[in-house]
Amino acid sequence: MTERVIKGADCIAEGVDWLCAHEPRFAVAMDGLPALPLRLKPDGFAELLSAIVSQQVSVASAAAIWDRLAEAGMVTPKAVALATADDLRALGLSRPKVRYAHALAGAEIDYIALRDAPTAGVIDTLTAVPGIGAWTAEIYAMFSLGRADVFAPGDLALQEAARLIFDLPERPKERALRNMAADWSPWRSVAARIMWAYYKQAKQREGIR
Repeated sequence: MTERVIKGADCIAEGVDWLCAHEPRFAVAMDGLPALPLRLKPDGFAELLSAIVSQQVSVASAAAIWDRLAEAGMVTPKAVALATADDLRALGLSRPKVRYAHALAGAEIDYIALRDAPTAGVIDTLTAVPGIGAWTAEIYAMFSLGRADVFAPGDLALQEAARLIFDLPERPKERALRNMAADWSPWRSVAARIMWAYYKQAKQREGIR
């Protein structure tokens, strides 16, 4: 794999410099923002399950549910596969997310191989699992695999940040934001970090867990 991988603060700084030179509105957005967080996470089953937990709920709710799952030891494929639907429901998962968790546990994904797979291949592998859509796969590629040129245009916080930063009349829809983000390659993951940071400052709440 020859795709750029973000490994530290220097990579983030390089991406910020490129984006601010390429798109002046990112330079304006960065003015007054604190240093961007790396947001890098481990890879593997637990992180992907955590991303499923985060789907369509607030950051605070996702964190609370994940804490309960972790305390119950429901962070491995074996544990989740052996858990009943009632077990997982009692820990806060919705009925659809119980199905998704069981599907992920039985998917037998080779997480080691994903580290060297092209991003498009990572997305295809993950979205083949029921309940894992493009957003979840993109977030995994961005944070757990450190890919520098991934974006998640279906993310509502990114859509709102785009509206604010680019002075749009309304939030761009997923397809429109994906098209906008194409111009930010090869640093789309850093663009997303800028936008989440801007969202946090503007809205006084986290846009991503």
